[in-house]
Amino acid sequence: MSFTKTTEQSSNYNHLEKMSVSELLTNINNEDKTVPLAIERAIPQIEKLTEQIVEKLKNGGRLFYLGAGTSGRLGIVDASECPPTFGVSHDLVIGLIAGGDTAIRKAVEFAEDSTYQGWKDLQQYQVSDKDVVVGIAASGTTPYVISALEKCNINNIITGCITCNNGSPLALTAQFPVEVIVGPEFVTGSSRMKAGTAQKLVLNMISTATMIQLGKVKGNKMVDMQLSNNKLVERGEKMLISELNIDQKIATQLLKKYGSVREAIKNFNQ
Repeated sequence: MSFTKTTEQSSNYNHLEKMSVSELLTNINNEDKTVPLAIERAIPQIEKLTEQIVEKLKNGGRLFYLGAGTSGRLGIVDASECPPTFGVSHDLVIGLIAGGDTAIRKAVEFAEDSTYQGWKDLQQYQVSDKDVVVGIAASGTTPYVISALEKCNINNIITGCITCNNGSPLALTAQFPVEVIVGPEFVTGSSRMKAGTAQKLVLNMISTATMIQLGKVKGNKMVDMQLSNNKLVERGEKMLISELNIDQKIATQLLKKYGSVREAIKNFNQ
């Protein structure tokens, strides 16, 4: 199948090496401004995928992100931030990358070209039809991701994807595709730029909306966040002061006693 890879099309700018620093930064920023508009057009697709994720997680399932290179790293970032932000288990949202943990820091040659490793990586977590697997690939052609989603489809596992080309093999494979068409990159083919930004924003939208739907936010506060450093403890105290109309000393005592903002609020005056 042939399709147009807009992520590989020539940049709208030329002779980048002749630009001043100011011109480079301004033009990169101008390109970045187009990303939210591209995402806005994809919100109906994002909504459909997120609704599937919420339903599965409410019924004991998990969310898997699967990608290679920049896309894989972005999935891992989003997955790793869910436990401290929302107090969920590290096993609820899982990020997998072609080449394994080594590839988080260093590129692993040809790892993304494997047509079996993606499914093998998922099987290590006993993936099942209770779960949702979201493939992330700017190009929409990554074999590691596509082959894994094909296996998921055969095994009745809900599949989604985030890609930046229209009508890609990945989008045609996923049951719930998200296609954010950001156009050519400032540096031709450098999809870590606009495409990567788009993927990061969509991942933020999916995980945040999902966690809110799962009851992990009260009002607009992260009441289930892990109190893993002084900044977060201070934030938790401020939440309690505001919510319960108490002073900082009492807020500190409550946090120490109950270990979480939610439990402190729940047990106050009991």
